Amino acid sequence: MTVPNFISIARLLGVPALVWALITGEWQIAFAVFVLCGVSDALDGAIARHFNQQSMLGRYLDPMADKALLVAVYLCLCILGHLPVWLATLVVSRDVLIVAAVLLSFVMDHPVTVRPLLVSKLTTAAQILLAGTTLAEPALHLDIPVLISTLIGAVTILTVLSAGAYLIDWLRHMAADEGREGHR
Repeated sequence: MTVPNFISIARLLGVPALVWALITGEWQIAFAVFVLCGVSDALDGAIARHFNQQSMLGRYLDPMADKALLVAVYLCLCILGHLPVWLATLVVSRDVLIVAAVLLSFVMDHPVTVRPLLVSKLTTAAQILLAGTTLAEPALHLDIPVLISTLIGAVTILTVLSAGAYLIDWLRHMAADEGREGHR
């Protein structure tokens, strides 16, 4: 077990703490946990690269921790009325569809390798920025509705584009498998 893996596990364990803080209205704690999770994400990647501690487990743990954090934050912020229901549905549905496509490909014995696309990286960055900004507003007593509305628009567009890009890649991958099936 590598140090980056322990950091990713700690980030996963931070998710219930963040949910608790949000549900109980402890906005400063929720914001602090979110920021710590973000810092830990950067830290585990830097340690893994710098000290050559990349591992197969880490390749799964790191994105799993990131997704768990974002899904939890978006659902909580939606339930608490700080983000629209349709946005949380869109963000969560995109991730569910990607996981479902990977699982279906695996079950069909034609596993797909999910490689992060540029639009996906931009989507994740925008989703993190929106979540952090939305958490910061009550935690730091800010009044930034225009910024949040702008970020909601950016997250919406990028999430749809990212989902579409992954769907196209997956369909091409599965169509290539169908072509091979016909030649067997």
